[in-house]
Amino acid sequence: MAKKQKAKLIIDGRELELDIIEGTEGERAIDITKLRAETGYITMDQGYANTGSCVSNITFIDGEEGVLRYRGYNIEDLCEHSTFTEVSYLLLHNRLPTLEQRENFSLLLNQHSLLHEDMRHLYNFFPRDAHPMNILGTMVNAMSSFYTNVDLLSMREHIDMTATRLISKIRTTACYAYKKSIGHPVVYPKKDLKYCENFLRMMFWSPVNNYELRDDHVRALSVLLILHADHEQNCSTSTVRLVGSAHANLYASISAGISALWGPLHGGANQAVMDMLAKIERHGGKIQKYIDMAKDKDSSFRLSGFGHRVYKNYDPRAKIIKKICMKMLEEEAAHQPLLDIALRLEEAVLKDDYFLSRKLYPNVDFYSGLVYTALGFPTNMFTVLFAIGRMPGWIAHWKEMVRDPKARIGRPRQIYTGMRERQYLPIEQRT
Repeated sequence: MAKKQKAKLIIDGRELELDIIEGTEGERAIDITKLRAETGYITMDQGYANTGSCVSNITFIDGEEGVLRYRGYNIEDLCEHSTFTEVSYLLLHNRLPTLEQRENFSLLLNQHSLLHEDMRHLYNFFPRDAHPMNILGTMVNAMSSFYTNVDLLSMREHIDMTATRLISKIRTTACYAYKKSIGHPVVYPKKDLKYCENFLRMMFWSPVNNYELRDDHVRALSVLLILHADHEQNCSTSTVRLVGSAHANLYASISAGISALWGPLHGGANQAVMDMLAKIERHGGKIQKYIDMAKDKDSSFRLSGFGHRVYKNYDPRAKIIKKICMKMLEEEAAHQPLLDIALRLEEAVLKDDYFLSRKLYPNVDFYSGLVYTALGFPTNMFTVLFAIGRMPGWIAHWKEMVRDPKARIGRPRQIYTGMRERQYLPIEQRT
């Protein structure tokens, strides 16, 4: 049996041995679980860029090589051959479903697609211009009051039913929020339509607009949701795990994840890309002007949709979305100007040593907004779509965490830099 590897750390003249943990894909970590107890020291890692908070068997990312896998399956294969429903089942159960399992899961998703009617009345208390993400997070949290089995013990026993309910109802919740924002009546789901078909119909059908489903639109939406279904320990997923580590129920944990995703540095980036492309178009489509601004250290302008915290290569999700975008917009003349700007901007960036040396390649957000727009979604729904896609990943991580016997409540440390002990002065003595 091979000897377990150790790392040696010398602190204050004392040598400490730390275990090395290795994952199935060769990633290695130094286990510092006992560091503070044995030395009094902690590690400092702003933003946790070098810190592992858990072990997980859900998603693997190799940022240097541009690899993304769910439960061992390459993202390219899943997008080519699977549906969002099938990938959701994979993330929840660690296996691809059989035909019978997939049909049963689809049936359950349809059966749980309706919102409790009393929940529907809650929409009347939001302002007309309330952001859909605000409504989404609030309504998901409210579900814990309308559906049973929300304490941690029962959630462990009923997690699959709760997961199915959330994956199904989040699209209904989102569509109701959109319909309210435009003053239209809500559209109920239909039992004979599949997940993405129902979602598109609930979004765009009305009594005066007999929305017709298109196969290419349904397929494009399914792929986009697959691409967003999970992405390891990102900000929102870490939030779901952190909140859940306090034994908060799944609805509350997911609501917290939605709030984290709402941040413009996380889920709101694709809307920033669309704003940037539109701005370039308004100023005559002068790509080089904005390239130069991005390179100017005195300018506050940054190119949206380029670079990633993890990927130091071309984001594999961006490649897939680009293909969908090109295929969809071939016949969408109204959106061609922004697509043309996006293509020219990408070409210029990938030829410029300034960006290449900094490993600033297109990411998942660069083309996704163009596809969402072609499908008919307004920009304030982009992050909502991200949340719908990410739902099975969030649930898979919550499920993995609560079933881990080694899981502990999340509690990061800090280095205090404030005032030292001061004497309290009565108010009349203060100057």
